Parts: sequence; C-alpha cells; structure tokens
Amino acid sequence: MTATGSLVEVHLLQLPVTLAVKAQQHFEEMMREFTLVATGAHSPHPDHHLPTRLMQLVDGLVERFANTTDDADRRLAAAIERGDQTIDDHVIEIPAEAGPASQALGDMIDEADEYCRRGEHLLTLATPADCVAYRRWYLAEIIEQIAGHAPKPWPDSEQARALA
Repeated sequence: MTATGSLVEVHLLQLPVTLAVKAQQHFEEMMREFTLVATGAHSPHPDHHLPTRLMQLVDGLVERFANTTDDADRRLAAAIERGDQTIDDHVIEIPAEAGPASQALGDMIDEADEYCRRGEHLLTLATPADCVAYRRWYLAEIIEQIAGHAPKPWPDSEQARALA
C-alpha cells in the first residue's frame, strides 16, 4: 500500500479475471432487480426496505468514488479483451474512507444474498459461492490495505482456499 496524496494504492495480487467478471455480472443482475423492487415496479410486496437501502448505499458510493477506479477498470477491460486469466498486480487508487464504505457494502450485499436466498419476491438467485469468496477477498483487501496490512494474493487467500 502506498499513499498518493489523499488516495491509497490497493494492490489486488493475482486477481482472477474470469471470476472478477462473473462476480461483477451477478452483482449487476442483483442491482437491476433491486432497482425494480426498490421503486415498487417489480413486487407488490411492501418488503422492499433492503433493496432500497442497498440502492441508496451503492448510489452514495458511486457518487463518492466513481472516478477513482477508472484506470483500474480500463486495465481490467484490457485484460478481459486479451483473454488474460489473472492480473499479477491490479492496482486501484482509492480514498482512505473507502475502507469503512467497503465494509458497509460487504455487509449489505451479504444481507441482500440472504434476501435472494429466501426467493420470495425475486428472480435473482443468491450469489454463487465462488463470487462470494471473490467479493469478500476483494473488499477485505481494500479494508486491510487501507489499514496498513500487506496485500494477500487471491490464491493465498482464505477465501480462495475455501473453494479448493
């Protein structure tokens, strides 16, 4: 981790490109459906507090941190286009306050997964185990590195080992 001005470099070592894409796609599916639920357009059921809270949290995070990951997003897109399996050192530069925000996001997505698992009012399934593991590693790396800890490569992470 290296501080550059008000930004902190977070190193995501040996980032699994295919899994990153799969996790992102699932999250986007969940967010699309939660948008419908939060606006009342999809579900007649009044139990839409979680989707509304998640949407508000994500909207707030996008507003606060949207431009900070543009370079990293371009590098990931280039890796996808080349067909890379991993990115050895995927660096994202984010504000230090992204640590607590990442914790809140992780907690909220875990709650959203439980909501999906109940399956009462949604089409979206709970996040697959490999995507959950990736998300928890990704967010933990942000939280831990902002706190000053060394990066842990994906294959060496507790989350990746749990999938093996």
